[in-house]
Amino acid sequence: MPGDAYVVRTPASSANVGAGFDVLGLALDVYADIGTGEPLGRATALDEHHPASVAFSEFGGTGAIWMRCRIPMARGLGFSGAVRVGAAALAAVQNSTASDTAIVEAADEILTATSRLEGHGDNAAASLYGGVVAYVDGRAIPMRVGPVLSAAAVIAWIPDVVTQTDRSRRALSTTVERAAAVQNIGHSIQFALAIEHDDPELLAGATSDRIHQRDRLPLVAGAETALRDGVEAGAWCGWLSGSGPTVAFLCAADRIAAVLAALPPAGHCNQLAIDRLGARLIET
Repeated sequence: MPGDAYVVRTPASSANVGAGFDVLGLALDVYADIGTGEPLGRATALDEHHPASVAFSEFGGTGAIWMRCRIPMARGLGFSGAVRVGAAALAAVQNSTASDTAIVEAADEILTATSRLEGHGDNAAASLYGGVVAYVDGRAIPMRVGPVLSAAAVIAWIPDVVTQTDRSRRALSTTVERAAAVQNIGHSIQFALAIEHDDPELLAGATSDRIHQRDRLPLVAGAETALRDGVEAGAWCGWLSGSGPTVAFLCAADRIAAVLAALPPAGHCNQLAIDRLGARLIET
């Protein structure tokens, strides 16, 4: 109810996974907390213009909100999608049952609203549902993540530059060759099957892309080298996360050290994992 205190936690995300431009996303275990009431920890009060505040208001939330966030901005890890989803979910909780049930019941509406605010839905879908998802025709299709890939590491190589999604999109070609489209369709299906079958061997080559990465990778110093060297060092697959600049990899636990050692020194590395839960209420 309005006036009560709630906190919703939402995971970061990596979208445009390889060939899945504007379709494939996966949730990561680094989080944004959005709350009402007294701020917790190192929280920041949000003004009415913040993306989270806009989403909170549009979804019927009332009162002031705050944010405590470890997701870096403009690094291709879904900051804006996560905070918008968290704020809309917070509004749903505030105006309903004050439980995770409210988020589940409002999930379709949350995804529609936040995807409209984002301009695309792959990040929002991953942050809302967790795991690995496909965003298709305005709805999220979650994939089953089995025990092998649940235990996988997601290595994020993050250079000290930022990328603005709108500017990055303007760098993309307005046309796609038929051969490139066919290749991307095949590789995105391959990636989905690898996830569904919990088969990391199927990930080899599954994130190869000819629609957006070839235009975006040269814009980030060291990104092409990082992508090549991480895979050669034993990662199952790698991709430009979102519109960059982060390059992400999926790899087995016994290859983490080798992959980390192979990545260029021009960026710092985070060892993450797939978040399985998505947006959830953590405080009432």
